Amino acid sequence: MLIREIQPEETWPLRHRVMWPDHPIDFVKIEEDKEGIHYGLFLDENLTSVVSCFESNGEMQFRKFATSLDHQGKGWGSKLLLHLLEEAKKKGCKRVWCNARLEKKGFYERFGMVDTFNRFQKSGKDYTIMEIRF
Repeated sequence: MLIREIQPEETWPLRHRVMWPDHPIDFVKIEEDKEGIHYGLFLDENLTSVVSCFESNGEMQFRKFATSLDHQGKGWGSKLLLHLLEEAKKKGCKRVWCNARLEKKGFYERFGMVDTFNRFQKSGKDYTIMEIRF
């Protein structure tokens, strides 16, 4: 297993397959991609999990966190999330947060993230803002 920074365009195919396969690939591209730090987790040189991080004012937001369907439930996403949390601490971030799909809330809680109960709906999915403070 290897985790390293990758280019935004390397995240797009996995984001598309996992998160929004019924939409065009442009749906998973975000304007801020060029400003973010993108991490990829590789297994035997295969990109297995991706996440995109955006820093501002001592905070880090992560977005478009996706793990290939055939590798979900095996701990690879957990390793990538732990990596980004450690990177945020090293950079001196005081808060890390994300817009989590409601059905994934329990996953984030296992890492000490808490639900802010700031709920919203986007593209037919229910979300809540999850955060952890250091």
